[in-house]
Amino acid sequence: MAKYTIVVCDHIHQSGLDLLSKDIEVEMLNLASLPKEELKKELYRADVAITRSSTDVDMNFLESATKLRAVVRAGVGVDNVDIENSSKKGVVVMNVPTANTIAAVELTCAHILNTIRRFPEANAQLKVERKWKREDWYGTELKDKKLGIIGFGNIGSRVGKRMKAFEMEVIAYDPYINPTKATDLGIGYTRNFDEILSCDIITIHTPKNKETINIINKEQITKMKDGVILINCARGGLYNEEALYEALESGKIRFAGIDVFAKEPGNSNKLLDLKNIYVTPHIGANTLESQEKIAIQAAEAALEAARGSSFPNALNLPIKENELPSFMKAYLELVQKMAFFAIQINKDEVRSITLEAEGEIRDYLASLSTFALVGILNATIGDKVNYVNAPYVAKERGIEVKLEGKESQSAYKNQIKLTLLTQNGEFSVSGAVFNESTPKIVNINNFALDIEPKGKMILFRNDDTPGVIGFVGTTLAKHNINIADFRLGRYKKEALALIVVDDVVSQEVLNELASLEACISIKYAIL
Repeated sequence: MAKYTIVVCDHIHQSGLDLLSKDIEVEMLNLASLPKEELKKELYRADVAITRSSTDVDMNFLESATKLRAVVRAGVGVDNVDIENSSKKGVVVMNVPTANTIAAVELTCAHILNTIRRFPEANAQLKVERKWKREDWYGTELKDKKLGIIGFGNIGSRVGKRMKAFEMEVIAYDPYINPTKATDLGIGYTRNFDEILSCDIITIHTPKNKETINIINKEQITKMKDGVILINCARGGLYNEEALYEALESGKIRFAGIDVFAKEPGNSNKLLDLKNIYVTPHIGANTLESQEKIAIQAAEAALEAARGSSFPNALNLPIKENELPSFMKAYLELVQKMAFFAIQINKDEVRSITLEAEGEIRDYLASLSTFALVGILNATIGDKVNYVNAPYVAKERGIEVKLEGKESQSAYKNQIKLTLLTQNGEFSVSGAVFNESTPKIVNINNFALDIEPKGKMILFRNDDTPGVIGFVGTTLAKHNINIADFRLGRYKKEALALIVVDDVVSQEVLNELASLEACISIKYAIL
């Protein structure tokens, strides 16, 4: 069996390396300690590369990595990745946007607390100067103050929840979310940016793009109340640093808490000369917990990309972000995984696929069908398929694509059902996304289930008689195969178990499971 090669270009937590090294489909090359020129010479081997900020994914990198299909940036920022040229070369760029969420949230809260109570200076006066002057340290309270949050995604929303606990009035500005995401938390929502500018404290949590660079400049600062406090633990350049300096120097801005700078490292930034600014050296992700999460999520994304089952958090897929609602990206990833799963379960020549979309996602069936085709064709003909040519390859192979959209008729606001027709027969799988980001399979061939499409999966169908679950568990245990998750659906005197395991399942084990008299069918898939 040919192996995929995943090259680790920069240092990541050992837990991520362990995940890669134990996968028998993968050859993992940890080249993080190599000088960059030596690393470049080894990139021709990479199917997928994992990088951090130390490695620039530029044209030199891309031209050296001749068979590269994906890059995983182990972190949020992709400033060091040439996304445009990656796209031209057919390389999918992914990041890991949520692993450091809690670390960034807590750092933001720390900066807010520092700016109103001035803990760093009080600490220095007592420890360094050995002065006990309580009268120097009268701060203000958060209670009843108004906090404005620009950007209400994973980080901004959690900052808002925590600041509500301080009895602050919190208001959010984010034109790309449903207002109920804020109001359901008891947080105000506005589309009027001037309402944010009137707050006592303002914190920003947006990506860095053409729309958000210098979103706070001299004009906006002029509209703010005197003595406002500004926080930025997101990306450098969202606040215009020249305007920020002038306003801090004049006292218009009473304090600022800054973790990120327009140009980093920021050792020589003149903001550091001011007394009313607290700074940290871009440490939003610097917790032990977040580094482990980043490594694990980066490794998982690299494995999925190598197999072609999905490209989690891809930044250059053939979709226009401004033309799709935010929730659609998770459904695109889900339908590709469902298709990749379905073709492994029902291996044979594909005659047709049918996609039925319920709810708002029905307006995006064309995009959903492209991703479904990539999932099916990647499993059958490999990396010759991409998001541009998938519909043409399917047509050449005589695969009929049927699309059907309808109002939601189930318990889910949005649901996608994929039906695969091969010479073996018909196989259907349905899925939905929970909490805007967690994809789940919710039905297989009329058997209701609830499970994330992830890992090594045994699909066991049987007569619904006593003793079957015990037999399956005992058989797997005998072969030292650990069960990570077990979900069961029942329909018309039959049962369907979807069993996620930690270890590779051999044909010998599958045959032994199939020997049970009650067994109707057994299949195996890896996502």
